[in-house]
Amino acid sequence: MRRRVLWGLLGGVLIVAGCAAVHILANLQYDDALDAFEDAEVIAEEQRDELAVAADELAADADAANTVVASDSGTLMAADVRAELDESLAAVQPVTDEVAAASAERFPDPGSKPTWPWELFAERARLDEETATLEGRADDFASVNQDVTAASASVEESALAAVRAAADAAPDLEAAHVNARNPEIVALRRAAEHAAGVERLDDEAAARYTLLESAAADLLESEAAELAEKAGPLNGARVEIEAFARSLAPGVLLDFDWAPTVPGYDGPSYGGWTTWWYGDPGYSTIALSDYIAESWPAEWAKALVAHEVGHAISVKCEALYDSSDQDTIEAWATAWAISMGFTDRANGTDVYGAPSQAMIDAAAGCR
Repeated sequence: MRRRVLWGLLGGVLIVAGCAAVHILANLQYDDALDAFEDAEVIAEEQRDELAVAADELAADADAANTVVASDSGTLMAADVRAELDESLAAVQPVTDEVAAASAERFPDPGSKPTWPWELFAERARLDEETATLEGRADDFASVNQDVTAASASVEESALAAVRAAADAAPDLEAAHVNARNPEIVALRRAAEHAAGVERLDDEAAARYTLLESAAADLLESEAAELAEKAGPLNGARVEIEAFARSLAPGVLLDFDWAPTVPGYDGPSYGGWTTWWYGDPGYSTIALSDYIAESWPAEWAKALVAHEVGHAISVKCEALYDSSDQDTIEAWATAWAISMGFTDRANGTDVYGAPSQAMIDAAAGCR
């Protein structure tokens, strides 16, 4: 009897111990599955956050690039460069749709921990499945992030190339529109220099391009105004005289004003008047009377224009003479015309007298 009782007690203990072992095992397996789930959730959240940052960067790049596109007038940006920019921007929307679709997916809920072993085993199996789902979600975020990064790089590369190419085209635009006014030419040069220096695509880069386009438009507008101003019966001679003057001082920015008379003269005259600025870059405005155009290409007219160019080229040779003395200023311009081979007395000799040989020699060094 006593032996049967002992065996009964021992059997009960084994059953209790077995149940306890199953319960412990179920808890341990559930806890391991929950830990794996939570680790996968953290990684997925990190990937989602990285994707959100990359998407914001893409949106910023696209906004800046679209500003460049909106500012493009076709004046500076080549068609093939613009086509590459348009192509890169067209690829943004599909990638943005990918981001939206991936971000819309909700993360699974781990739920609360159950009590009974059979429930723990079932939930462990579910957590394993949800963990796999989270791992897949993390992979999806990483994959879309690669697409976003590639699209952003493409937009930035094509937009920066477009801005820099437009800046590089500014000298050709200037050369093709020599009748534009000096302030507009200087403004275009500065805007092109700033645009050429962009290093990354942002609002500043877009603003520099917008300013460059504005400067180009102003240059074209100023040339149109200048051409309209000198239109008329004397236009042909005026164009020839301006080209002649520019040929005497290559690289010097020259503006021209035409009028029946010039400052200091009343009635028809062969007078000229030059104003120059020593800033960087220096430039000059030469005022000429209509009588010079009417008399062109008389030798005296060429000599007079050469005298005025002698004043204008001072922006390159300020240190070669005393520009604070009016007599020296006129002697310099006369000497410069003589050094260029213009010996007619209209070179300034008739009004200001003959310059010294030393002055002529100094002027010969200014080209």
